[in-house]
Amino acid sequence: MTGFGRGAASGEGYSVAVELKTVNNRYLDIHLRVGQELSSLEIDIRKRISARLSRGRVDVNINFDRTGPTATYEINQTFIAGYVDALRDIQRQFNLSGDIDVNAIARLPGALSSAREDINEDKVKGIEQAVDQALDNLEEMRRIEGASLAAEMTARLKKIEATVPVIEAAAGGLAEIYRQRLQKRITELVTRGGQTVELDAGRLAQEVAYLADRSDISEELARLRSHVEQFQSTIVSEGEIGKRLDFLLQELNREANTVLSKSTDISIKDAALAIKGEIEKLREQVQNVE
Repeated sequence: MTGFGRGAASGEGYSVAVELKTVNNRYLDIHLRVGQELSSLEIDIRKRISARLSRGRVDVNINFDRTGPTATYEINQTFIAGYVDALRDIQRQFNLSGDIDVNAIARLPGALSSAREDINEDKVKGIEQAVDQALDNLEEMRRIEGASLAAEMTARLKKIEATVPVIEAAAGGLAEIYRQRLQKRITELVTRGGQTVELDAGRLAQEVAYLADRSDISEELARLRSHVEQFQSTIVSEGEIGKRLDFLLQELNREANTVLSKSTDISIKDAALAIKGEIEKLREQVQNVE
């Protein structure tokens, strides 16, 4: 489920800002961007996020700054020495004159960095506080979106519910349709030579019963109704429901496919295809649900 959350904290000599952004994903996929200074906390931060979220791609950006009346910097001596040596090589090879500009060196990315200090307990608590605040904001945004998503999925379930009686009504007259078709076909065959043969009503009834049994979809429709009810009750339940909804959609799709394969009636096939269309739309939406 998409969402965004921001958190911040500050204390003696530091400030931290956390931003979380989530997009749809079937599994939990955390992408963490922190400075080298916080690399030792990366595992704990991931655990803190995974304890609150179970699905989605999560982009985490943590900015940690040291504050105070004075700031100290570390010089990347190896980096600067290499840069100066390269400039001198250029001067020698091309007979160039000029002095090396200290200001230019100072502006090089990585030449200077804030002096590192150990991340003490107070700073760790501040970072955790900022992460939790960002998660709170994210979950609130996702809760609002989730309510809208639940309403949309409920509307699609109602369309499926409304289609099932259409299939039941059409299926109710299939036996008589089969009898008429079979009788007509047999009559055409036996009268092809110019002679009329009396049909055995009992034998015809057996064939009709066989065809009707092969195309019986009453069990599939009963399971369709049951899965729709379970889906609806799961939407309003607490906890992680995404995987259960995935499973129910697979079962709904299975029953719709069976109805399609068993029936030759156009109206039933059209109704079953309409159900499959709603299932596919639900499948897209369920990817947003934890």
